[in-house]
Amino acid sequence: MTDSLTRRDFLQTSAIAAVGLPALPFGVPSLIRAGNDDLIRVGLIGCGGRGTGAARDCVAGAANIQIVALGDLFDDRLDESRKELVQNIGAAYQVTDDHCFTGFDAYQKVLESRIDLVILATPPAFRPIHLKAAVAAGKHVFTEKPVAVCPTGIRMVFAAADLAQQKGLAVVAGTQRRHDPLYQEAIKRLHDGAIGAVLSGQVYWNQGGLWKYDRKPGMSDVEWQVRNWLYYTWSSGDHIVEQHVHNLDVANWVMGAHPARALAMGGRQVRVDPAYGHIFDHFAVEYEYPNGARVVSMCRQQDGTAQYVGERFVGTEGTSDARNSIRGKQPWKAPVSELNPYVQEHTDLVASIRAGKPVNELRQVAESTLTAILGREAAYTGQQLTWEEVLASDLDLLPGELSFGERGVAPVPQPGVTQLSRPPFGHSRPVAAAPKP
Repeated sequence: MTDSLTRRDFLQTSAIAAVGLPALPFGVPSLIRAGNDDLIRVGLIGCGGRGTGAARDCVAGAANIQIVALGDLFDDRLDESRKELVQNIGAAYQVTDDHCFTGFDAYQKVLESRIDLVILATPPAFRPIHLKAAVAAGKHVFTEKPVAVCPTGIRMVFAAADLAQQKGLAVVAGTQRRHDPLYQEAIKRLHDGAIGAVLSGQVYWNQGGLWKYDRKPGMSDVEWQVRNWLYYTWSSGDHIVEQHVHNLDVANWVMGAHPARALAMGGRQVRVDPAYGHIFDHFAVEYEYPNGARVVSMCRQQDGTAQYVGERFVGTEGTSDARNSIRGKQPWKAPVSELNPYVQEHTDLVASIRAGKPVNELRQVAESTLTAILGREAAYTGQQLTWEEVLASDLDLLPGELSFGERGVAPVPQPGVTQLSRPPFGHSRPVAAAPKP
């Protein structure tokens, strides 16, 4: 087992050589299609609850799918995933012991396996390198959101999106609203002018707290931070990126563009214990789009507060929640739908592969991820920031050289003090020692 992932691993352009994969003809996906029921062999990288759920949804979404390889940093997570999949997907579970991999190099070993499609569901910090390696290896991809935590990672993902397009690879992201027929129909109507010109919008993900992982005696800084990954900007991107990206993706979808700039505020008022890392627990952002329209974004994770998740848009001739109804000159009410978008996204992915018309959502989800990063950085710094300056910045939160050892915790960002351009891993000042159990 390899316990170190170096910066060179992240930035090498020869990803196929790095993982020892056989060369594929340029532009030819690994799956050779013979019909609409071809067997698709799937590998899973990241065996937590979301990754295991995505594997289950993939099997539910299409016929003749087999899960054949699993990879995770930790043995216990992989073992839990195996047990759940054996219980829930029946004969579609075809993972042998020699195709279960752990360690920082587990992703490489999964990609070396004979798979056609890979599911990427590790903490977001690792997404850019996994996407880069998967596309270089000629694999179709289902990637969870977000796809990066910093502009350096976003630029890697944009390059992977372009290469996937050239190679004819399908890439679908876990922004499942894009695969919900009610969102699709409502937003098509908005694009057709059902509420006139869209002037403004509001998007929300306000909820209580989420899980945390308590540090155990003898656990290294790195192991704890990776297991407790929600609460570190380097690993999750903060909750505006990790979670609220769903609503921001809807805003970009409705507006047909990404924002030009953002002004924001946020802070850390409730989750102040070191067990919650250094991220904020609330954000409020005003995004300005190229046509001058404004979208207000609000997200928080605070127990005991009002909870609301959704979107609303205002046009010159009406309003809409972007899924259930349109009010105004061209009213519409959505029919009842029992379709599960978490399954449908896999149905659509597999259908595009088998039809030889691969869908590629990678640039789309990368832009939505950068929208969230733009809002986060505007709040962290207290400055109005533009899309271009954030995208071009040298902010780099990629893990770099990582092993099971010591790793400090960056300070909580301070508006007016924290800078967009700051040392790697967000350490704008000497880091504090990670709290011990």
